[in-house]
Amino acid sequence: MGDRTQAGFVPPPYPHDRLDAFRRLAAVVPGGVVDCSIGNPVDPVPDVVLAALDAAAPGGAPYPATIGSTDLRTAAADWIARRFGVAVEPDHVLACIGTKEMVASLPRFLGMRDPSRDTVLYPAISYPTYAMGAELAGLRAVPVPLDDGWHLDLSRITDEDAGRALLLWTNEPGNPTAAVASEAEVAAAVAWARARGIVVAADECYAEFSGGEPVTALGTGPDGVLAVHSLSKRSNMAGFRTGFVAGDADLVRYLGEVRKHAGLMTPGPIQAAAVAALGDDTHVAAQRARYLDRRALMLDGLAAYGLVHDGGPAPFYLWLRSEAGVDDGWELAARLAEAGTLVAPGSLYGPAAADHVRLALTQPLDRLQLVLERLSSAS
Repeated sequence: MGDRTQAGFVPPPYPHDRLDAFRRLAAVVPGGVVDCSIGNPVDPVPDVVLAALDAAAPGGAPYPATIGSTDLRTAAADWIARRFGVAVEPDHVLACIGTKEMVASLPRFLGMRDPSRDTVLYPAISYPTYAMGAELAGLRAVPVPLDDGWHLDLSRITDEDAGRALLLWTNEPGNPTAAVASEAEVAAAVAWARARGIVVAADECYAEFSGGEPVTALGTGPDGVLAVHSLSKRSNMAGFRTGFVAGDADLVRYLGEVRKHAGLMTPGPIQAAAVAALGDDTHVAAQRARYLDRRALMLDGLAAYGLVHDGGPAPFYLWLRSEAGVDDGWELAARLAEAGTLVAPGSLYGPAAADHVRLALTQPLDRLQLVLERLSSAS
């Protein structure tokens, strides 16, 4: 986290900026760097999305609706019903400018609503913005230890932290671990939070890539739940910056009003593109197949070089450790960089992950095959 001094808040180095030296090292390897670090989509934006964007662009002059157009909120509600079998009213959906800004701003906005609580609970191994969002809001960021399956171990939250908690972040499927919780596990986390008056923010951005049937925290009902979804990975729209939040009617309404004052608006043509993306499942199935093929290739290929995935079945990331006794993720990342591959050391996601690295399966099969060929040459 950043330092608070008499001069004010000093932001810490951005996590992935710390990989610049490794990026330079990998870039000089013949064939160039194979970047599996940040999880940046490189596959095509679906044609249906591009067509919708092109059609909507001439009408992009007026200010867009902050809460999202009726079409967008209806498309999101329809997708939730279709994908999860859960009914959500379109009025209980709110657009956001990609989900990272929602993750970063949510603690601040909820803290203003309920200043009696000052703590954000989040998975001890997780997306760094959960903790940074609490820091930016001036709240306590308290990591929750994970169990052997990489899920929240709620029994290890102290009574004091639970009593002070404003917000509990869940992340299923999990980044960076690829863990996928069962319906019962998700329901248990929501029930625990509801019993203590804690809002659940369920980051479900990888739901389409769960390795099976996806689960949503909204399946337990919307009360006290905000489910966060993104089109960045689902539809290769990371650069479009579009997502949505759905759930508790009062919370969604409150956030919508606050965001109107803050001017947090998704551009109108981008909203139209999101409507098209949410209405089309064909491109998602094709993308899911790509990730599954890449996962199969890399699971077997990396195991031959002593790098073992011990995370869950979600096919977007591999959560790797060394079988050779190397217990430092930075050392593993350095070795891979020398072979032209950029990965993210586990400690970027929390101290408890220091012995792992995360490999994003966003590169095409030919580039991933190059990773394995380079490792073979180096061994």
